[in-house]
Amino acid sequence: MSKHYALILAGGSGTRFWPLSRNAKPKQLLNLFDDSTLLEQTITRLQGLIPRENIIILTNALQEKEVRKVAHMLPAENIFAEPAKRDTAPAVALGIGLIAARDPEATMAVLPSDQLIQDHQSFQSVLHDSLSIAAQSDALVTIGIKPTWPCPSYGYIERGSPAALDISTTHQPSEVTCFREKPNPELAEQFLRQGNFVWNAGMFVWSLSTVTKELTQHSPQLADFIHDLKTSPDLSATISEKFPTLTPISIDYALMEKASHVLNIEATFDWDDVGSWISIAKYLDTQGENNQTNREITQIESQNNIIFNDRKDSRVALLGVDDLIVVQTDDALLIANRHQADDIKKLSDQLPENLL
Repeated sequence: MSKHYALILAGGSGTRFWPLSRNAKPKQLLNLFDDSTLLEQTITRLQGLIPRENIIILTNALQEKEVRKVAHMLPAENIFAEPAKRDTAPAVALGIGLIAARDPEATMAVLPSDQLIQDHQSFQSVLHDSLSIAAQSDALVTIGIKPTWPCPSYGYIERGSPAALDISTTHQPSEVTCFREKPNPELAEQFLRQGNFVWNAGMFVWSLSTVTKELTQHSPQLADFIHDLKTSPDLSATISEKFPTLTPISIDYALMEKASHVLNIEATFDWDDVGSWISIAKYLDTQGENNQTNREITQIESQNNIIFNDRKDSRVALLGVDDLIVVQTDDALLIANRHQADDIKKLSDQLPENLL
């Protein structure tokens, strides 16, 4: 365990959950399901598998204060705010460099902070096997989600033959044939029919020696940045100077699609990326004719509505309305067609700065 590390990515804007989410408090920092945030749940899932002193969180300056509040159980020096927005590859490289400065022989997992996973035991089983494989092979390991429908909004990973490894694991890894970008609906249907595709959940596991070797070959700018961090006498100064100069690019483009040896383990745990208010609705109570809500409502001849009321001192009443999303906060009220849930993020271009 002492050689195992986790890098949790906790940035993002959260515009799809306005008005509850704001730039300084996006989805992973909200209490959407219970008294704990998605970020807190991400940390809790690692308990007993990765020591808390080995958990690193990357966020941004706008969200740093709230992240530190939520992740109070971690050492303060384990939380870093990126000095500029540079997409996932530079962020991951920053995490690799920070861990390499502590232990160049480490094996690490890269995990998003905004996914809902309730089966912690199965999650730990999959992550344990992924860490073991990464530590004992030259492979980069991905964790994929078995598709439940032909979603065109996710990237896909094509799984090939079972991996021939002399490592005993509960979960059989497969060789990765290729990464596929977000498909059109027809291609997503084809992927689902073929049965050998999984959703790319953005969970990666590797040893530092393997990932730095691959980055040296495929993304030397990031490899040089990691080396600078590993040997830096002043990490903060090096991050401030070098990070903003890195080319913005996703980790899939910069590394995963080019790497020489990538394996995939299909998740056995539940998973939800909670991408919109439609996703949230599945976990709310149902009242009346399929009205999904987090609080008691009054309704007459209203159905298929989603109501999230963040004010304990107010009540939402519905009369003769269908298919709405109603979100009430202290300073804003959203009323939207539930069939346009993915378009809520467009409102950010029209809203005043103080409501973003």
